[in-house]
Amino acid sequence: MERVKLIFKSVSEIVGSEEIGLIILTDEEELRQLVVTCDRTMMDQFRMRLNRVPVVGSMLPEVLWHVVSMQTQMQFEILVTDIIDGQYRALLVNTETQEPVSIRISDAVLLSHIAKIPIFIDRILMAKQSVPFDREARGVAIPVNTVSTEMLNEALDRAVEEEKYELASYLRDELRRRGVKGE
Repeated sequence: MERVKLIFKSVSEIVGSEEIGLIILTDEEELRQLVVTCDRTMMDQFRMRLNRVPVVGSMLPEVLWHVVSMQTQMQFEILVTDIIDGQYRALLVNTETQEPVSIRISDAVLLSHIAKIPIFIDRILMAKQSVPFDREARGVAIPVNTVSTEMLNEALDRAVEEEKYELASYLRDELRRRGVKGE
């Protein structure tokens, strides 16, 4: 598998939804970006670390990572290998034994941020899912296949309500592709 290294850039809310956030990752050259959705709790976790809130040093992820790094010389990397039903598939891999452990993508990015574990994505998946990175952009494009089924249903309802039928059709098709009936 040919890989691209990802770098955490930022986390922000989706305009109009306080419960859904976006994690922005770029390639090392900052030419392409990958957008990962997350929940409110994860946005708060990132913000605490980005704002260097003193309590984070005694929070569970930091404490567990400290214990692991004190007790072993194991090295890890995170691999983003696929996207299934709107969720990226991420693996925490022991680089010596190549043993993988499945991990939620937002947790993987947080762990990477805390423990300085590199994140890689398959080059083909990156090409398919990423968009050009623009440091000055006010918004981001999100591939529809990375949006949760719940979010798709809400967007479909909103598109119908606002009489945006072409968008509604597109969203309904994605729901059907996932085996979920779009209304």
